[in-house]
Amino acid sequence: MAETLSQTPELSVVVHGRNVQDHLPALLDSLAAHPLTGVEVIVAAVGDWARETAERHTPAFTVLPLPDGAGDAAARSAGAARASGRWLHFVHAKDGLPPGAPRTIAEHAAHLPDAVDVLLFDHVRSTWRAVGLPSPDGPRLARTGRADLALDDRPALLGLAPLLGNRAVRTGFWRTHERLLTTDDEPFAAYTALLLADRVACLPQPAYEDRRLRPQSLPPVTPEQRHALVERYETLLDLAAGRPGPHAVLYDLMVRDCLRTFARAGMPDDVARKFFHRASLAARRHRPDGHRRPGGLEGVRRSLLEEDACARYRALQAANRARRTVRSAVRTGRHRAGTRLRALQYRRALAEPVDPHLAVFSAYWARGVACNPAAIAAKLAELAPSVHPVWVVTAPGAALLPPGTDHVVPGTRRYWEVLARAKYLVNNVNFPDAVVKRPGAVHLQTHHGTPLKRMGLDQMPYPAAARGLDFQALLERVDKWDYSLSANSHSTRMWQRAYPSRHTSLDHGYPRNDVYYTAGAAEVRAVRERLGIAPGRRAVLYAPTHRDYEAGWTPRLDLAALAGRLGEETVLLVRAHYFYETAAAPSSPLTGLRRTGRIIDVSSYDPVEELCLAADALVTDYSSIMFDYANLDRPIVIHADDWETYRTTRGVYFDLMAEAPGPVARDQAELTEILTTDAWRDERAAKARAAFRRRFCEYDDGRAAERVVRRVFLGEDERTLPPVLPLEERTPAPSPEEATAS
Repeated sequence: MAETLSQTPELSVVVHGRNVQDHLPALLDSLAAHPLTGVEVIVAAVGDWARETAERHTPAFTVLPLPDGAGDAAARSAGAARASGRWLHFVHAKDGLPPGAPRTIAEHAAHLPDAVDVLLFDHVRSTWRAVGLPSPDGPRLARTGRADLALDDRPALLGLAPLLGNRAVRTGFWRTHERLLTTDDEPFAAYTALLLADRVACLPQPAYEDRRLRPQSLPPVTPEQRHALVERYETLLDLAAGRPGPHAVLYDLMVRDCLRTFARAGMPDDVARKFFHRASLAARRHRPDGHRRPGGLEGVRRSLLEEDACARYRALQAANRARRTVRSAVRTGRHRAGTRLRALQYRRALAEPVDPHLAVFSAYWARGVACNPAAIAAKLAELAPSVHPVWVVTAPGAALLPPGTDHVVPGTRRYWEVLARAKYLVNNVNFPDAVVKRPGAVHLQTHHGTPLKRMGLDQMPYPAAARGLDFQALLERVDKWDYSLSANSHSTRMWQRAYPSRHTSLDHGYPRNDVYYTAGAAEVRAVRERLGIAPGRRAVLYAPTHRDYEAGWTPRLDLAALAGRLGEETVLLVRAHYFYETAAAPSSPLTGLRRTGRIIDVSSYDPVEELCLAADALVTDYSSIMFDYANLDRPIVIHADDWETYRTTRGVYFDLMAEAPGPVARDQAELTEILTTDAWRDERAAKARAAFRRRFCEYDDGRAAERVVRRVFLGEDERTLPPVLPLEERTPAPSPEEATAS
């Protein structure tokens, strides 16, 4: 094709919109993977995230930065204005393109007669569950064939999915009718393009991927938007006046869509009645002469709409719903019998009023008082002492709680009572599926780290990570969140991608990291004394993470050899899942090192923030501890002996090898070399750490817990909260060397 096209591009692909749930990178990567003479790509990027993503592909693509509030219509218009191709293909930033799609469209369009204004083609559909599902449009396009024709000869083409992405439009045609076609209502623009076209052509081949976002991740639909559906069709029907074929097809589409919206949208009764009445008026006004309703139940529904018989339609709905409920109850009766008693107790508690002075906290699957929930609870006691905290803790963990900590054990009667009545539910993982989201209750998801590895739905393509996960149940839990806490814009964006729902992001920082800015020299010295680290000795915290691809724990380092090379002046603080078992072996060389204090097993030491305060440097692999420790502006060394395997089996959000917070060792010899020279803390290491801190310590400044409590528990406006202090104005806790000197 590259040889057959002239200097003027045959096709301009206009990618437009926000980087919704981080789908834009895959789209742009697919376009960049197959560069094509005769096809230009223009990215009308709305907002900083889309702009940053698109600019990675300059100069191959033309990038038009647009402000965050720009709508889809404005983005399409901006892209079309810069386009030089004979044809335009509008691709939303959330969607995708099958391999070779631009080439297919350009080659076919190059041979179309000048009278053809719109080229229709098939598409595939994708959801969070599945990718590349065939659309119902394929058979219809196949029957129509490739010949160009007038819409009045094939009015059924209006029944194709109303997407701008499954049609290309001639650039001259677009500019002639741009006033009518420039609208944020994409289906209206898609229908209007067909109605205005002199001739259309068909390509019965998928050349677009329509990605259906979870409705639960989109803003709630307003009553005005419901009525706009009817107004859209009325405008289109007026545009089709005098054209019997298109008018009849559009009428059937209007009635179908109005009935579906009424039946499935879950509108409040008053909104639903107004919508039904509005749709009924439109159905009577625009019903074609001699129009015949379909038979069966569908015909009954249509007649009720045209008669404005809302109450009778509701009765029909209720009868159908009752039949389905009876069938479902029979299927699930045995399963429910086993949980009847617990459910009865919980339901009774749910009938009680929500207690505005009760908050339930949990961390790490009820392991104890820890992480972000613990820091929030501490600040809550200071700023809102009228709110009573209750911790969810397992029976073994209860014995380790601080004295006076009110707590409940999972599964007990009081456990379900407090979960039912509490206004505030705070967790860094998730509460059980059975927990009901009550009106007036507030669910705060704090998370427990900045994501390097793939999380949530992004684990689906990775069998080792996805093993045993019920993603539908996960999303149902996510839909209960009111707030999602974030330490940096990277996390905010990845949470939107991995957990698509309507929760509000709190870009306030991680409360557990406040201590890195509030602790002083005395606190640093006290922690080191508790750990038995003598003044003047270098303490290196070694904290590796879990591998999904391993059945058990595999030691990544020969700790005895490493400690021997580092010398007596270095202490290794080892926080490893199973290190204590290895160290306990009587013949282990680690036993003697432990006795001398050169290796200290801190696997069960909490809180981990104190270990970070005590350490002069951190050695880790892919653990999220690196993001937290970076707040201290102390050296970090990455030991990545299995990076390729980890990246392939778990998936990652960025290339740690290129964006590490310090030097990277690929084996023990390299790690030893780094730690026995100045490489762990030299100028190069400091430069890498500074770039890492700018990106990932964005919101952590020592006042995160205060912002969270004021926003969530005290209901303060976000604009009145303490602003995040710029990175250059923050003062981290003193290093051990500084603490000793003070």
